[in-house]
Amino acid sequence: MRLTLQLAVADAAPLQETLQVAHDGSPIDVVEVPIPGIGRAHVGHLNPGRVTISYDAVVTGELPPAAVTDADRIVYRRPSRYAESDRLAPIAQAEFLGISDPADLLASVSSWVGSRLSYVPGSSLPTEGAVDTMLSRQGVCRDYAHLVIALLRALDVPARLVAVYAPGLQPMDFHAVAEAAVEDTWRVVDATLLAPRSSLVRIGTGRDTSDTAFFSTYGGRAELLESEVSATIDGPLPADDVTELISIA
Repeated sequence: MRLTLQLAVADAAPLQETLQVAHDGSPIDVVEVPIPGIGRAHVGHLNPGRVTISYDAVVTGELPPAAVTDADRIVYRRPSRYAESDRLAPIAQAEFLGISDPADLLASVSSWVGSRLSYVPGSSLPTEGAVDTMLSRQGVCRDYAHLVIALLRALDVPARLVAVYAPGLQPMDFHAVAEAAVEDTWRVVDATLLAPRSSLVRIGTGRDTSDTAFFSTYGGRAELLESEVSATIDGPLPADDVTELISIA
């Protein structure tokens, strides 16, 4: 089986990190594969057995926020597998048309999604997209992000999904948020309001969850038996204001 991991911090910040993969207690080698515009993957080949994965990283310092490229303006306006902006265009036009200020628009979409969905762990399937979330009115972080992304794209705003480590998140896990292009800078939108946006650490970036899964298998099947995620920040957590434009590196 070919195992692909995407849980390493994006290669854009000063960091110290270790990644250990073991098969039935014996270490195995994995190869780092940079994916331009998305992040870093680590790939290994496994035989049947129990696999354990341990990743640790310490990120220090700050970097400029991610810039919006001309290619981004094309790719992230398009509908995608989990963000069906073409199907949600009538709702987006009815609810948000006429809001011209970028900060007001992001805040409005974030509040609209957050007030209409209930955060219910285990309520959605891996195959469900933004339309399913809109109909069920519940989901987890990826579902909130997909709906935000679909609505923004329906308004011709480039939007994408980011997998992150999120200090302050409860319950702690991998987290997913949206990013929207405001002029030449990507700004974070998190309709769950579960963690302060300025403390997020980027793992992977893409059109939707199909580009950012932390664990993928090919040529075989694997069962996830247990996972534990922890993310902390030095000092107190920063305050977060949904009306403020926030970026992560």
